Amino acid sequence: MSSAAKTPVMPRRWSVPDEAGILGMLIVVFALFCAMSPNMRTVSNGLVLLLNGAVIGLLALGQTFVLLIGGIDLSTGANIAFMGVLVSLLMAHGVVWPLAIAMTLAAGAVMGTINGLIIQIFRVPPFIVTFSTMGVASSMALIITGANSISVTQSGFAVIGQGAIAGVPVPVVVLAIFAILAGLLLSKTILGTHIYATGGNREAARLAGVNLTLTTITVYAISGFCASLGGVIDTARLMVGFPTTGLGDELFFSIAAAVIGGVSLFGGVGRVQGAMIGAVLIAVVSDGMNVLNVSSYWQSLVIGLIVLVAVIFDTYRRRHAGTPISETLRAFLRRHGSRRLS
Repeated sequence: MSSAAKTPVMPRRWSVPDEAGILGMLIVVFALFCAMSPNMRTVSNGLVLLLNGAVIGLLALGQTFVLLIGGIDLSTGANIAFMGVLVSLLMAHGVVWPLAIAMTLAAGAVMGTINGLIIQIFRVPPFIVTFSTMGVASSMALIITGANSISVTQSGFAVIGQGAIAGVPVPVVVLAIFAILAGLLLSKTILGTHIYATGGNREAARLAGVNLTLTTITVYAISGFCASLGGVIDTARLMVGFPTTGLGDELFFSIAAAVIGGVSLFGGVGRVQGAMIGAVLIAVVSDGMNVLNVSSYWQSLVIGLIVLVAVIFDTYRRRHAGTPISETLRAFLRRHGSRRLS
């Protein structure tokens, strides 16, 4: 009989995914709206909900990359307007629609690259740079068109915004593909590691050999690309290039979706999955309130309150760095619950 002591087998601990909380909130909110309106439960409404949330999801996807390095991109909504005008103008001047789309997406990435270059090389705060380019892009869309819309006559272009694959709207399929690619990029590549490292501790990342300039430029280029893709989809849905498209709540909703989904405003924390769930939650809230004939003014109020709660919790979580979100939430509830009881 062996005298060696047997190593005790530790029971496996099942960890709760960080996105479990926001997913639970999504399910509860959707169930409440379904209970209040039978129209919410229809398949057609579900497809419309996803279709309306596709552009917000694309913007949130790009915003996620920027937030992960501790930055912010305020130019996304204006990029939608400018890129929608650009793709319409290209087709109006005889460029076939597939090439027009490719040129527009490249232009969006270039605009994002310019943001990243100015931020990194001239050390200008991201808020100021992207706020300035937001004004430039929105003004250029109005100047080029004279504040007039541009009709799209190439019928094949409509498939990008109005088509469906196996009953699923093309914009939703496009969002799903890019979300999967973005998730793999962040979790499986060196660039993803550099992005998280830059957002976690910029100076430590530099000392570890991370190319901060390349990382910063890349994430802003991705954000610009996602915004231009959103502009293409919006234009294809309407078959008209409006110079004011994207200048409404799109910017607010894109940041809100990422933050609600657990992407930290302080950088270094968050995943694509959470941002996508956040985008669906915003789409559900907007669609549910529309189905219930609630004034659109209330939508921003409700979503703003949700964002406020998310940011408060994010701030609390940062004080307990390294602790899983599920345990942080329990600690938060215990602490503040005990205060109320006392």
